Amino acid sequence: MAQSRWLAVSLMAFTVSPALAQAPQDFYAGRKMDMVIGYTPGGNYDLYARLIARTLGDYLPGNPSIIPRNMPGGGSRIAAAWLYSIAPKDGTALATFDQALPIAQALRDPTLRFDLRDFNFIGNPARENNTVTAWHTSGVKTIEDAKTQEVTVGSTGASTSSQYATAMNALIGTRFKLVTGYPGGNDINLAMERGEVAVRGSNSWASWKSTRADWVRDNKINILVQIGMKRAPDLPNVPLMIELAKNDADRAIFRLISAPTVIGRPIVTAPGVPAERVKTLRDAFEKMIHDPKFIATAAKEQFEIDFVPGEEMQQVVAEIVNTPEPALLRLKQIIEASGK
Repeated sequence: MAQSRWLAVSLMAFTVSPALAQAPQDFYAGRKMDMVIGYTPGGNYDLYARLIARTLGDYLPGNPSIIPRNMPGGGSRIAAAWLYSIAPKDGTALATFDQALPIAQALRDPTLRFDLRDFNFIGNPARENNTVTAWHTSGVKTIEDAKTQEVTVGSTGASTSSQYATAMNALIGTRFKLVTGYPGGNDINLAMERGEVAVRGSNSWASWKSTRADWVRDNKINILVQIGMKRAPDLPNVPLMIELAKNDADRAIFRLISAPTVIGRPIVTAPGVPAERVKTLRDAFEKMIHDPKFIATAAKEQFEIDFVPGEEMQQVVAEIVNTPEPALLRLKQIIEASGK
């Protein structure tokens, strides 16, 4: 009896799920996939994810439909946790979440109940510089102005929207005062218009140009600093955060929190998805990104496209999470000190 039970268990262990064994063409045909967005509607993460949800299925075998839905909360942690623990592990669930979560993991953030290195990164449509931006009536026109007066900053929580301001307070003497808890970037935009806050702690330059082109045109916003590895061609006079560092040690901190711009607006699938299906998703994403039809659609809707492959994103995430302890300890001390 024991031998029969052992044989049955052994056979079950080696049995492959019929769904996982299907060829991509057969598996995806007629499927409805999820695209979970970690923020409220109308922001940059939301808009990029919806563009991809509308188009990616055309490049997948079997042409499945992809249904976007918002799951805001915790600076996109709720969406990431859903993808990690609850979503099916078969390649039918996609999500987008904050590019700064790898830094939060590196800093041992206790609110993260997942390991970002386990996710399968599919692609990033836009490698782009982030910005710290002031409303035109705030009296803050440059980063130097933020050193002479207290400046309220709208933030979604422990994300780039708070990290940039916190690091600059500690290292270059700005006087940003964080106002946290906004569910998404659109909510912070409204708060700036209403005078609740003076500054948005993080938004990509591409997003400003696509979602608030009139604000850019009419000088409703002042770009104080840009975050990335090189200046955006059309922001030649706005300093990079890295350039503001006073010494090599500070520069290392700024470089660490600038690195996630490579992750951009990530499209990710769950851990445990079979490698062949991950490859299918990555190949479809890259084919979509380089299709002239998609490029024309993105341009018409004022999306800037600067593709980063999933494999490169996976490597950057691992490098950030595995940052040497001395740099992490200093950044952690800066962030903890800001909360006192």
